[in-house]
Parts: sequence; C-alpha cells; structure tokens
Amino acid sequence: MPVAYEIPRIHVLSIPAASIDADLVVVPVAEDHAAAAVAEFDAAAGLALSTALSRGEFVPKPLETFTTPVVGSGWRATQLLFVGAGPRADVGAERFRRMASAAAGLARLQRRGRLAWLDVEPGTLDAAQRVDILSEGLTIGNFDGGIHKSRPDPRFFLSDVTVSTAANGSATAAAAGRLIGDAINSARALINEPGNFLVPSRLAEKAASLASVDGVSVEVFDERQLETMGMGLLLGVGRGSAEPPRLLVARYEPAAAPADATLGLVGKGITFDTGGISIKPADGMERMKDDMAGAATVVAALRAVALLKLPVRVLAVVPSAENMPGSRALKPGDILRSASGLTVEVNNTDAEGRLILGDALWYARQLGATHVVDVATLTGACIVALGKITTGLFATPQPWADALRAAAARGGEKVWQLPLFDEYKESLKSDIADLLNSPGRPAGAVTAAMFLKEFAGVGPWAHLDIAGTAWADENKAWMPRGASGALIRTLVELARAPLPR
Repeated sequence: MPVAYEIPRIHVLSIPAASIDADLVVVPVAEDHAAAAVAEFDAAAGLALSTALSRGEFVPKPLETFTTPVVGSGWRATQLLFVGAGPRADVGAERFRRMASAAAGLARLQRRGRLAWLDVEPGTLDAAQRVDILSEGLTIGNFDGGIHKSRPDPRFFLSDVTVSTAANGSATAAAAGRLIGDAINSARALINEPGNFLVPSRLAEKAASLASVDGVSVEVFDERQLETMGMGLLLGVGRGSAEPPRLLVARYEPAAAPADATLGLVGKGITFDTGGISIKPADGMERMKDDMAGAATVVAALRAVALLKLPVRVLAVVPSAENMPGSRALKPGDILRSASGLTVEVNNTDAEGRLILGDALWYARQLGATHVVDVATLTGACIVALGKITTGLFATPQPWADALRAAAARGGEKVWQLPLFDEYKESLKSDIADLLNSPGRPAGAVTAAMFLKEFAGVGPWAHLDIAGTAWADENKAWMPRGASGALIRTLVELARAPLPR
C-alpha cells in the first residue's frame, strides 16, 4: 500500500557548494544579507539572482523562492533554489523549519530527489539547532497525504539530503531532527485516515505499532476489560457504535531515568465524532475524523522520546471510541459513573471528549504519572478564542504551566495560557449527579478544562486544546491541507528538561 511519507537519508558534510552532487542546491537568503548571496552564487546562476533581485522577481521575504539553472562551470548540481528568510534577526526555529519544509515541497514538485542545503544563514540559531531543525523540516516536507487515490501514483519523495556545514556535532543533531520529523509525519498520516479505516480497534493497533520501539511496552484493553476496570465514561461514549472502545497504555521506562518522576501523556482518541444524539450539523462533519489527533500526538511524542533515548519515564494513555447516534447511544440526561467514582450527568453527547479523557486522566494517575499533560481537539470555543494559530493551555500549578510554555517556545510552537479560576467550577454543578458535562457556550474552553481538572488528581496537570491547531484548512508552502502534527515538538521538548518538582 502507498505510504504517506518517506524518511530521507541525511548526510552532513563539510564540502564546497560546487562539489555537492545533488539535483537541487538550496541557498537561504536573508533580506539584509542578499548582497552576500549575490557575491557567492550569482556567477553560478549566470547573473540570474542579481537580475531577479533588481527586478523584484525575487524578494527574500519569508518563504519566497526563486529557482534557476546552474550555468557556472565546475558545479556538479544542475539547479539552484534560493529561499527567502526575511531579516536575519527574525530567523528563529519555526521560520527556519518552514523554510526547510517549503524547500522540500518544491523539490518534490520538481521531482528532484537529491537535495542539498547550504548552511550559510545563521540567523538567531546556533549551528546544532539549525541542523536539527533543518533535518526535521526537510523530513516533514517529505509528506503526501494522497495515499488513497486510485490513479497512477504521481507522488514523489526526496531520497537523499546533503547538509553542507562545518559545524561540529551536526551529524547527531541531524539524526535527532530526522527522528522528530518522522514522529510528526507518523501522527499526521494517522490523523488523516478516514473514519471507516480508523475505528477504535484499528487506532489502538496502529498506535501500538507506532509505539513499538526499543524500551517501550504496550498494552491494549478491550471493552470487556474496560467494564471490569469501571471505565463508565469511556464505555458510555462508545456504546452507540458497532465499533467497541479501546484503551491503550504505552510505557517508556529507561534505567537512567529518575524513579520518582513520570510524565503522563493522555490523548483524546475519538476516531469519528458525529456528536452522538446531540448530532453535529452536516456541513464540515467529514473533518471529525481528526478528533483523535490528541491520541496520535501523545503516541508520536512518546515514540520520539524513546528513539532519542531521553532519560525520563513517560507514560501514554489513549482512550479511543467512536461517537455515534446508534440505538444504544448515550442520551442527553443520562448519568454515567466514572472509573474514579464521580458521576456525570450528560446533557450534551457532543461534549464526549472530556468524558473519555476523565477516565484516562484518572487512570494515568493510578499508573504512577506524577506530571500529566492531556492533548485534545476538545472545544470549538478554543477556536473562537484563539483561532487556528495558537493552542489553548490550561495548567496548574503555575511552574508547570511555565514549563509547558517554555517547551513550546523551544519547539517553535504557540500556546496561550487561559484561566482556571475556581468560580468556573460553579457551572459544572448538576442537580442529580456530581458533575454536568457541558455547562453551555460561555467560556466553553475553560469549563471543559475545569471538568478535566476534576479527574486529574493531585500533582501537576496541563490540558492542551488543539482544536484549532491540529488541522490546516488550506495548503501552505510549508504544509499541505490536513493534519499538522501540532504540539509533538512541544511534548518532546518538555521531556528533554527536568520535570519541575
């Protein structure tokens, strides 16, 4: 079966540009450094670079590109690609990553399988960071989600990448970036799968395969085991579907890790969300295949942490169900009993994600998670508040929120902290149960987080609402329409640093 991505071989060499044997040589060009690029590469381009700059055909703004044949003698490559970087002072992690992804996409469009990147624009990053992010970005750019098309396969992937740099330690950095790019692409491929291909049992199977790397153990619990475990919230959401729910638990426990700290990652795994009896409008419902993006995110992050051999214990818990309006489906007004013992009045069956996460958060604590992060496409209210650019962050205590914000900054991702004031809990009160699952539209993202907090137990906990950031609605130079792989880098960066005590 066709694959959605390939992992290019990445070679790090200290070699003159003219000596690189590649189909396409990429040269990053900053707006305030264009003269240096002209001095070094214009002759090889037959003066095409200086001409394009003078005519305004190429302006080195972020992600602007200019391709021209190599006409100078002594070069082995046949084509040059100049990629705009904007001002050098603005070239941070995310800008650089997008430049690399855009270059990979353009090379694939031109069917040039061997790409070289010249490390000539340092920007704000040190050499190791540049090579790490470059390798990740080029790997992310080697992705094509059209695997279910029946026509002859027009897709094309990079096979080899040469990074020309004199920086020490770059080979190690390149390997790390390649691993993270692989993890992100694996999550994107999983999130893009349609609901008829990715039912809960299949998600558990694919996630288990994804997590099956050295040092990771995996368990999958079926509906009979979930019944024994008392997971009434997860079972309640899943009972309207012919496809029964599943719970996946993956553990990475390296010998070198501190024994008294475990990072618990909990991911929402709704493989398709119709809304249940509180059914969603038809317009756009096909997008609800991405409601398991949190599940893919946490499993991919654990995979990356294990492959990077980071010295930290990590636990991933993935509850998975299909939210359908079948004859046995959860009804508005029903009461469910959670694994923790709390009862929930369900007044909206479309607020199902917080239900399955409630059981999973409680279970993560039972398994020994000292620091917990849940990731979920949870609320449309978060999209209203923050749009499609920024992930909503809820966390307690504040040092744990600060650790998440710092990890996101290192990963080049945007998060914004929203409040968890006690007054919001008032809206969760039910007359007939311990909690109400959906208090209504006002502060919808906040009240959803407050609901999760009731199951998060004692210790640092954070909730990341990726409803707006998990999916790209339109094609960009650096990313095609579809799953984005958001927040995987943030979780890996969180695992790199010591967990706050």
